[in-house]
Amino acid sequence: RRVLLLGEGNFSFAAALCGAQGTHVVATCYESEEEAAGRGGAARSIRRLRDSGAEVVFSVDCTKLKEHFLPGKREFDRIYFNFPHCGRKAGVVKNRQLLAGFFHSCAELLAQEGEVHVALCNGQGGTPADQPRREWHNSWQIVAVAAGAGFILSDVHPFKAETIDGYKCTGYRSQDKSFCVEGALNHIFTRSTAPLCFTPMSCQTQLGSQKVSFQVPQVLVDKINRGFLEVNSSHPVRTIKEKLSAGLSQAFPLQDISSCLPLLHQGHPSGVCHSNIFCITLGPGEAPGTEKMSQGLADTLMCSHFGQDTDENVQEGCPIPKQFYLRPSLLPHAQAIIKKRAFSPGTLQVLSGPVFRKCRITPHSMPVFHEMLVVLAVSRGTENSCIQMLVENINTTMNSLHQDASGVKPSISLQEATSFGTELNEFAAFEWQLGEIQHFLCVGTDADPSGSCVGVIRTAPDELKSHELVVVSASLNLDLLAMLLCGISDWRMLWTWDRRFLRQFPEGELRLFKSFSLYPPSYVHDVSFWVPDGEEFDEVAFHTLARRVSGEMVISIQLRDNFQQPGTGRRSLCYRVTFQSCDRALGCREAAEMQLHFREEIQQHLGVTLR
Repeated sequence: RRVLLLGEGNFSFAAALCGAQGTHVVATCYESEEEAAGRGGAARSIRRLRDSGAEVVFSVDCTKLKEHFLPGKREFDRIYFNFPHCGRKAGVVKNRQLLAGFFHSCAELLAQEGEVHVALCNGQGGTPADQPRREWHNSWQIVAVAAGAGFILSDVHPFKAETIDGYKCTGYRSQDKSFCVEGALNHIFTRSTAPLCFTPMSCQTQLGSQKVSFQVPQVLVDKINRGFLEVNSSHPVRTIKEKLSAGLSQAFPLQDISSCLPLLHQGHPSGVCHSNIFCITLGPGEAPGTEKMSQGLADTLMCSHFGQDTDENVQEGCPIPKQFYLRPSLLPHAQAIIKKRAFSPGTLQVLSGPVFRKCRITPHSMPVFHEMLVVLAVSRGTENSCIQMLVENINTTMNSLHQDASGVKPSISLQEATSFGTELNEFAAFEWQLGEIQHFLCVGTDADPSGSCVGVIRTAPDELKSHELVVVSASLNLDLLAMLLCGISDWRMLWTWDRRFLRQFPEGELRLFKSFSLYPPSYVHDVSFWVPDGEEFDEVAFHTLARRVSGEMVISIQLRDNFQQPGTGRRSLCYRVTFQSCDRALGCREAAEMQLHFREEIQQHLGVTLR
């Protein structure tokens, strides 16, 4: 591998590396050869480097690296810059500018899987790893500076100068003097994935005698047809789904009917708030020419109301219904099976797949997640014991998965629906809209004994219009379970395109997740506006716009002020919007551009007047 070292003072660090097998060292410094050789021990280290076959280059500007190397020799696997400094008494602003130029220059030379190592004195970096930690404005803000050039901080560890044979730091205020490296940190940066390009995705299908097409909502373009539950997937949600199914099959006969479940439903779901669903307008038309196609979606259209199967409405010669919506739940599919009596009493029916819901932005609220729905018809009077058996089985499987992942030890508990009160999370609150709930399935941990809702249980004695049977259904949010078991703090990480995520789960093995993007920078912007007179402000639509404009780069939206103007009665709202990525580089300039775009969009789509 090719290793580039920048800003060498006396070349003692380079000399310590040059003997490593399979490593070609290119050691550089900013000074001329005559100036560098005058430093204590430098001449000896330079001779050692050259004798070992390493390259030594002088007068190298770390912000213009491309100019110093021929085209065929510009790719490096590692780039080291130990204790960079502008020299003399340069302040934090100038040193940030130095780092910014350095990282942009590295982007032109670093191999795709390469690493950039930057050692800084204690406190300079401005990350939580620094002890003590400086105030942000007084640090070099290294993670934010690197993000501007497309790099993320993937590791940070102590810089142990005493373990480097012959190493002696020098260059204090541009002099041949050493400086204190106690508590120094080595920051390891890697390339971030490129920003996603959200090109329109159109889907088409044949309904009756007419061809129809529709456009996938932009906020879901990167989440449709990801295949996380497919047979060849190693994603944690599939592992959890398969383990739960295997555990349940030990207690009940089991039938998996998840294949070919339609993504689209017709009309509007009864009882569900309109602002919580993704509406799709269908219209006759030709197949899109240049737009991206999604054949998997095109083949899975369904027309059904919640609780009412209406497949027969689509017939030859009938007009195509215009209004559809992306399924927010698998429950109507289960209800259709029940009404058709396409099941065997005592056999557990398992359905699974992604569902789509508009929701507010929080680390645990997701516009799409994988639902696992189990349905069981049992003899009347035995439903409570069956529910208990289901919960115990799920608990056993979860404990087994915890041992595999070595994450947070979960404890599944049943909570009466009436005892939850106003403490519902977004998942549980939406489930209430779908129909009456008997129990919430909560996962408690040592840190949070009360637990968070990850599932619901319903009993439907009237579904079968039978005096002998009762239908029990349990809905589980597989994404929330994966987050709890693998120690993932942000739902967006489950949907990352960065391959480093799935590499941590080889062949579906559950492990405790280790983030490859540490201490991502956050950027806070406020937006205030007048709400249209006499209208209720749709906060879910506001959050959904933020998701779409930022490409899921908004981590938090908080209401800061709700003001009503005396005399006119006009209402003004002020929100604080925090931009932060969990998996890729996000620079301050990009965040500022997102904020400006967001302001334009809310004015256009929500009818507000910006202040």
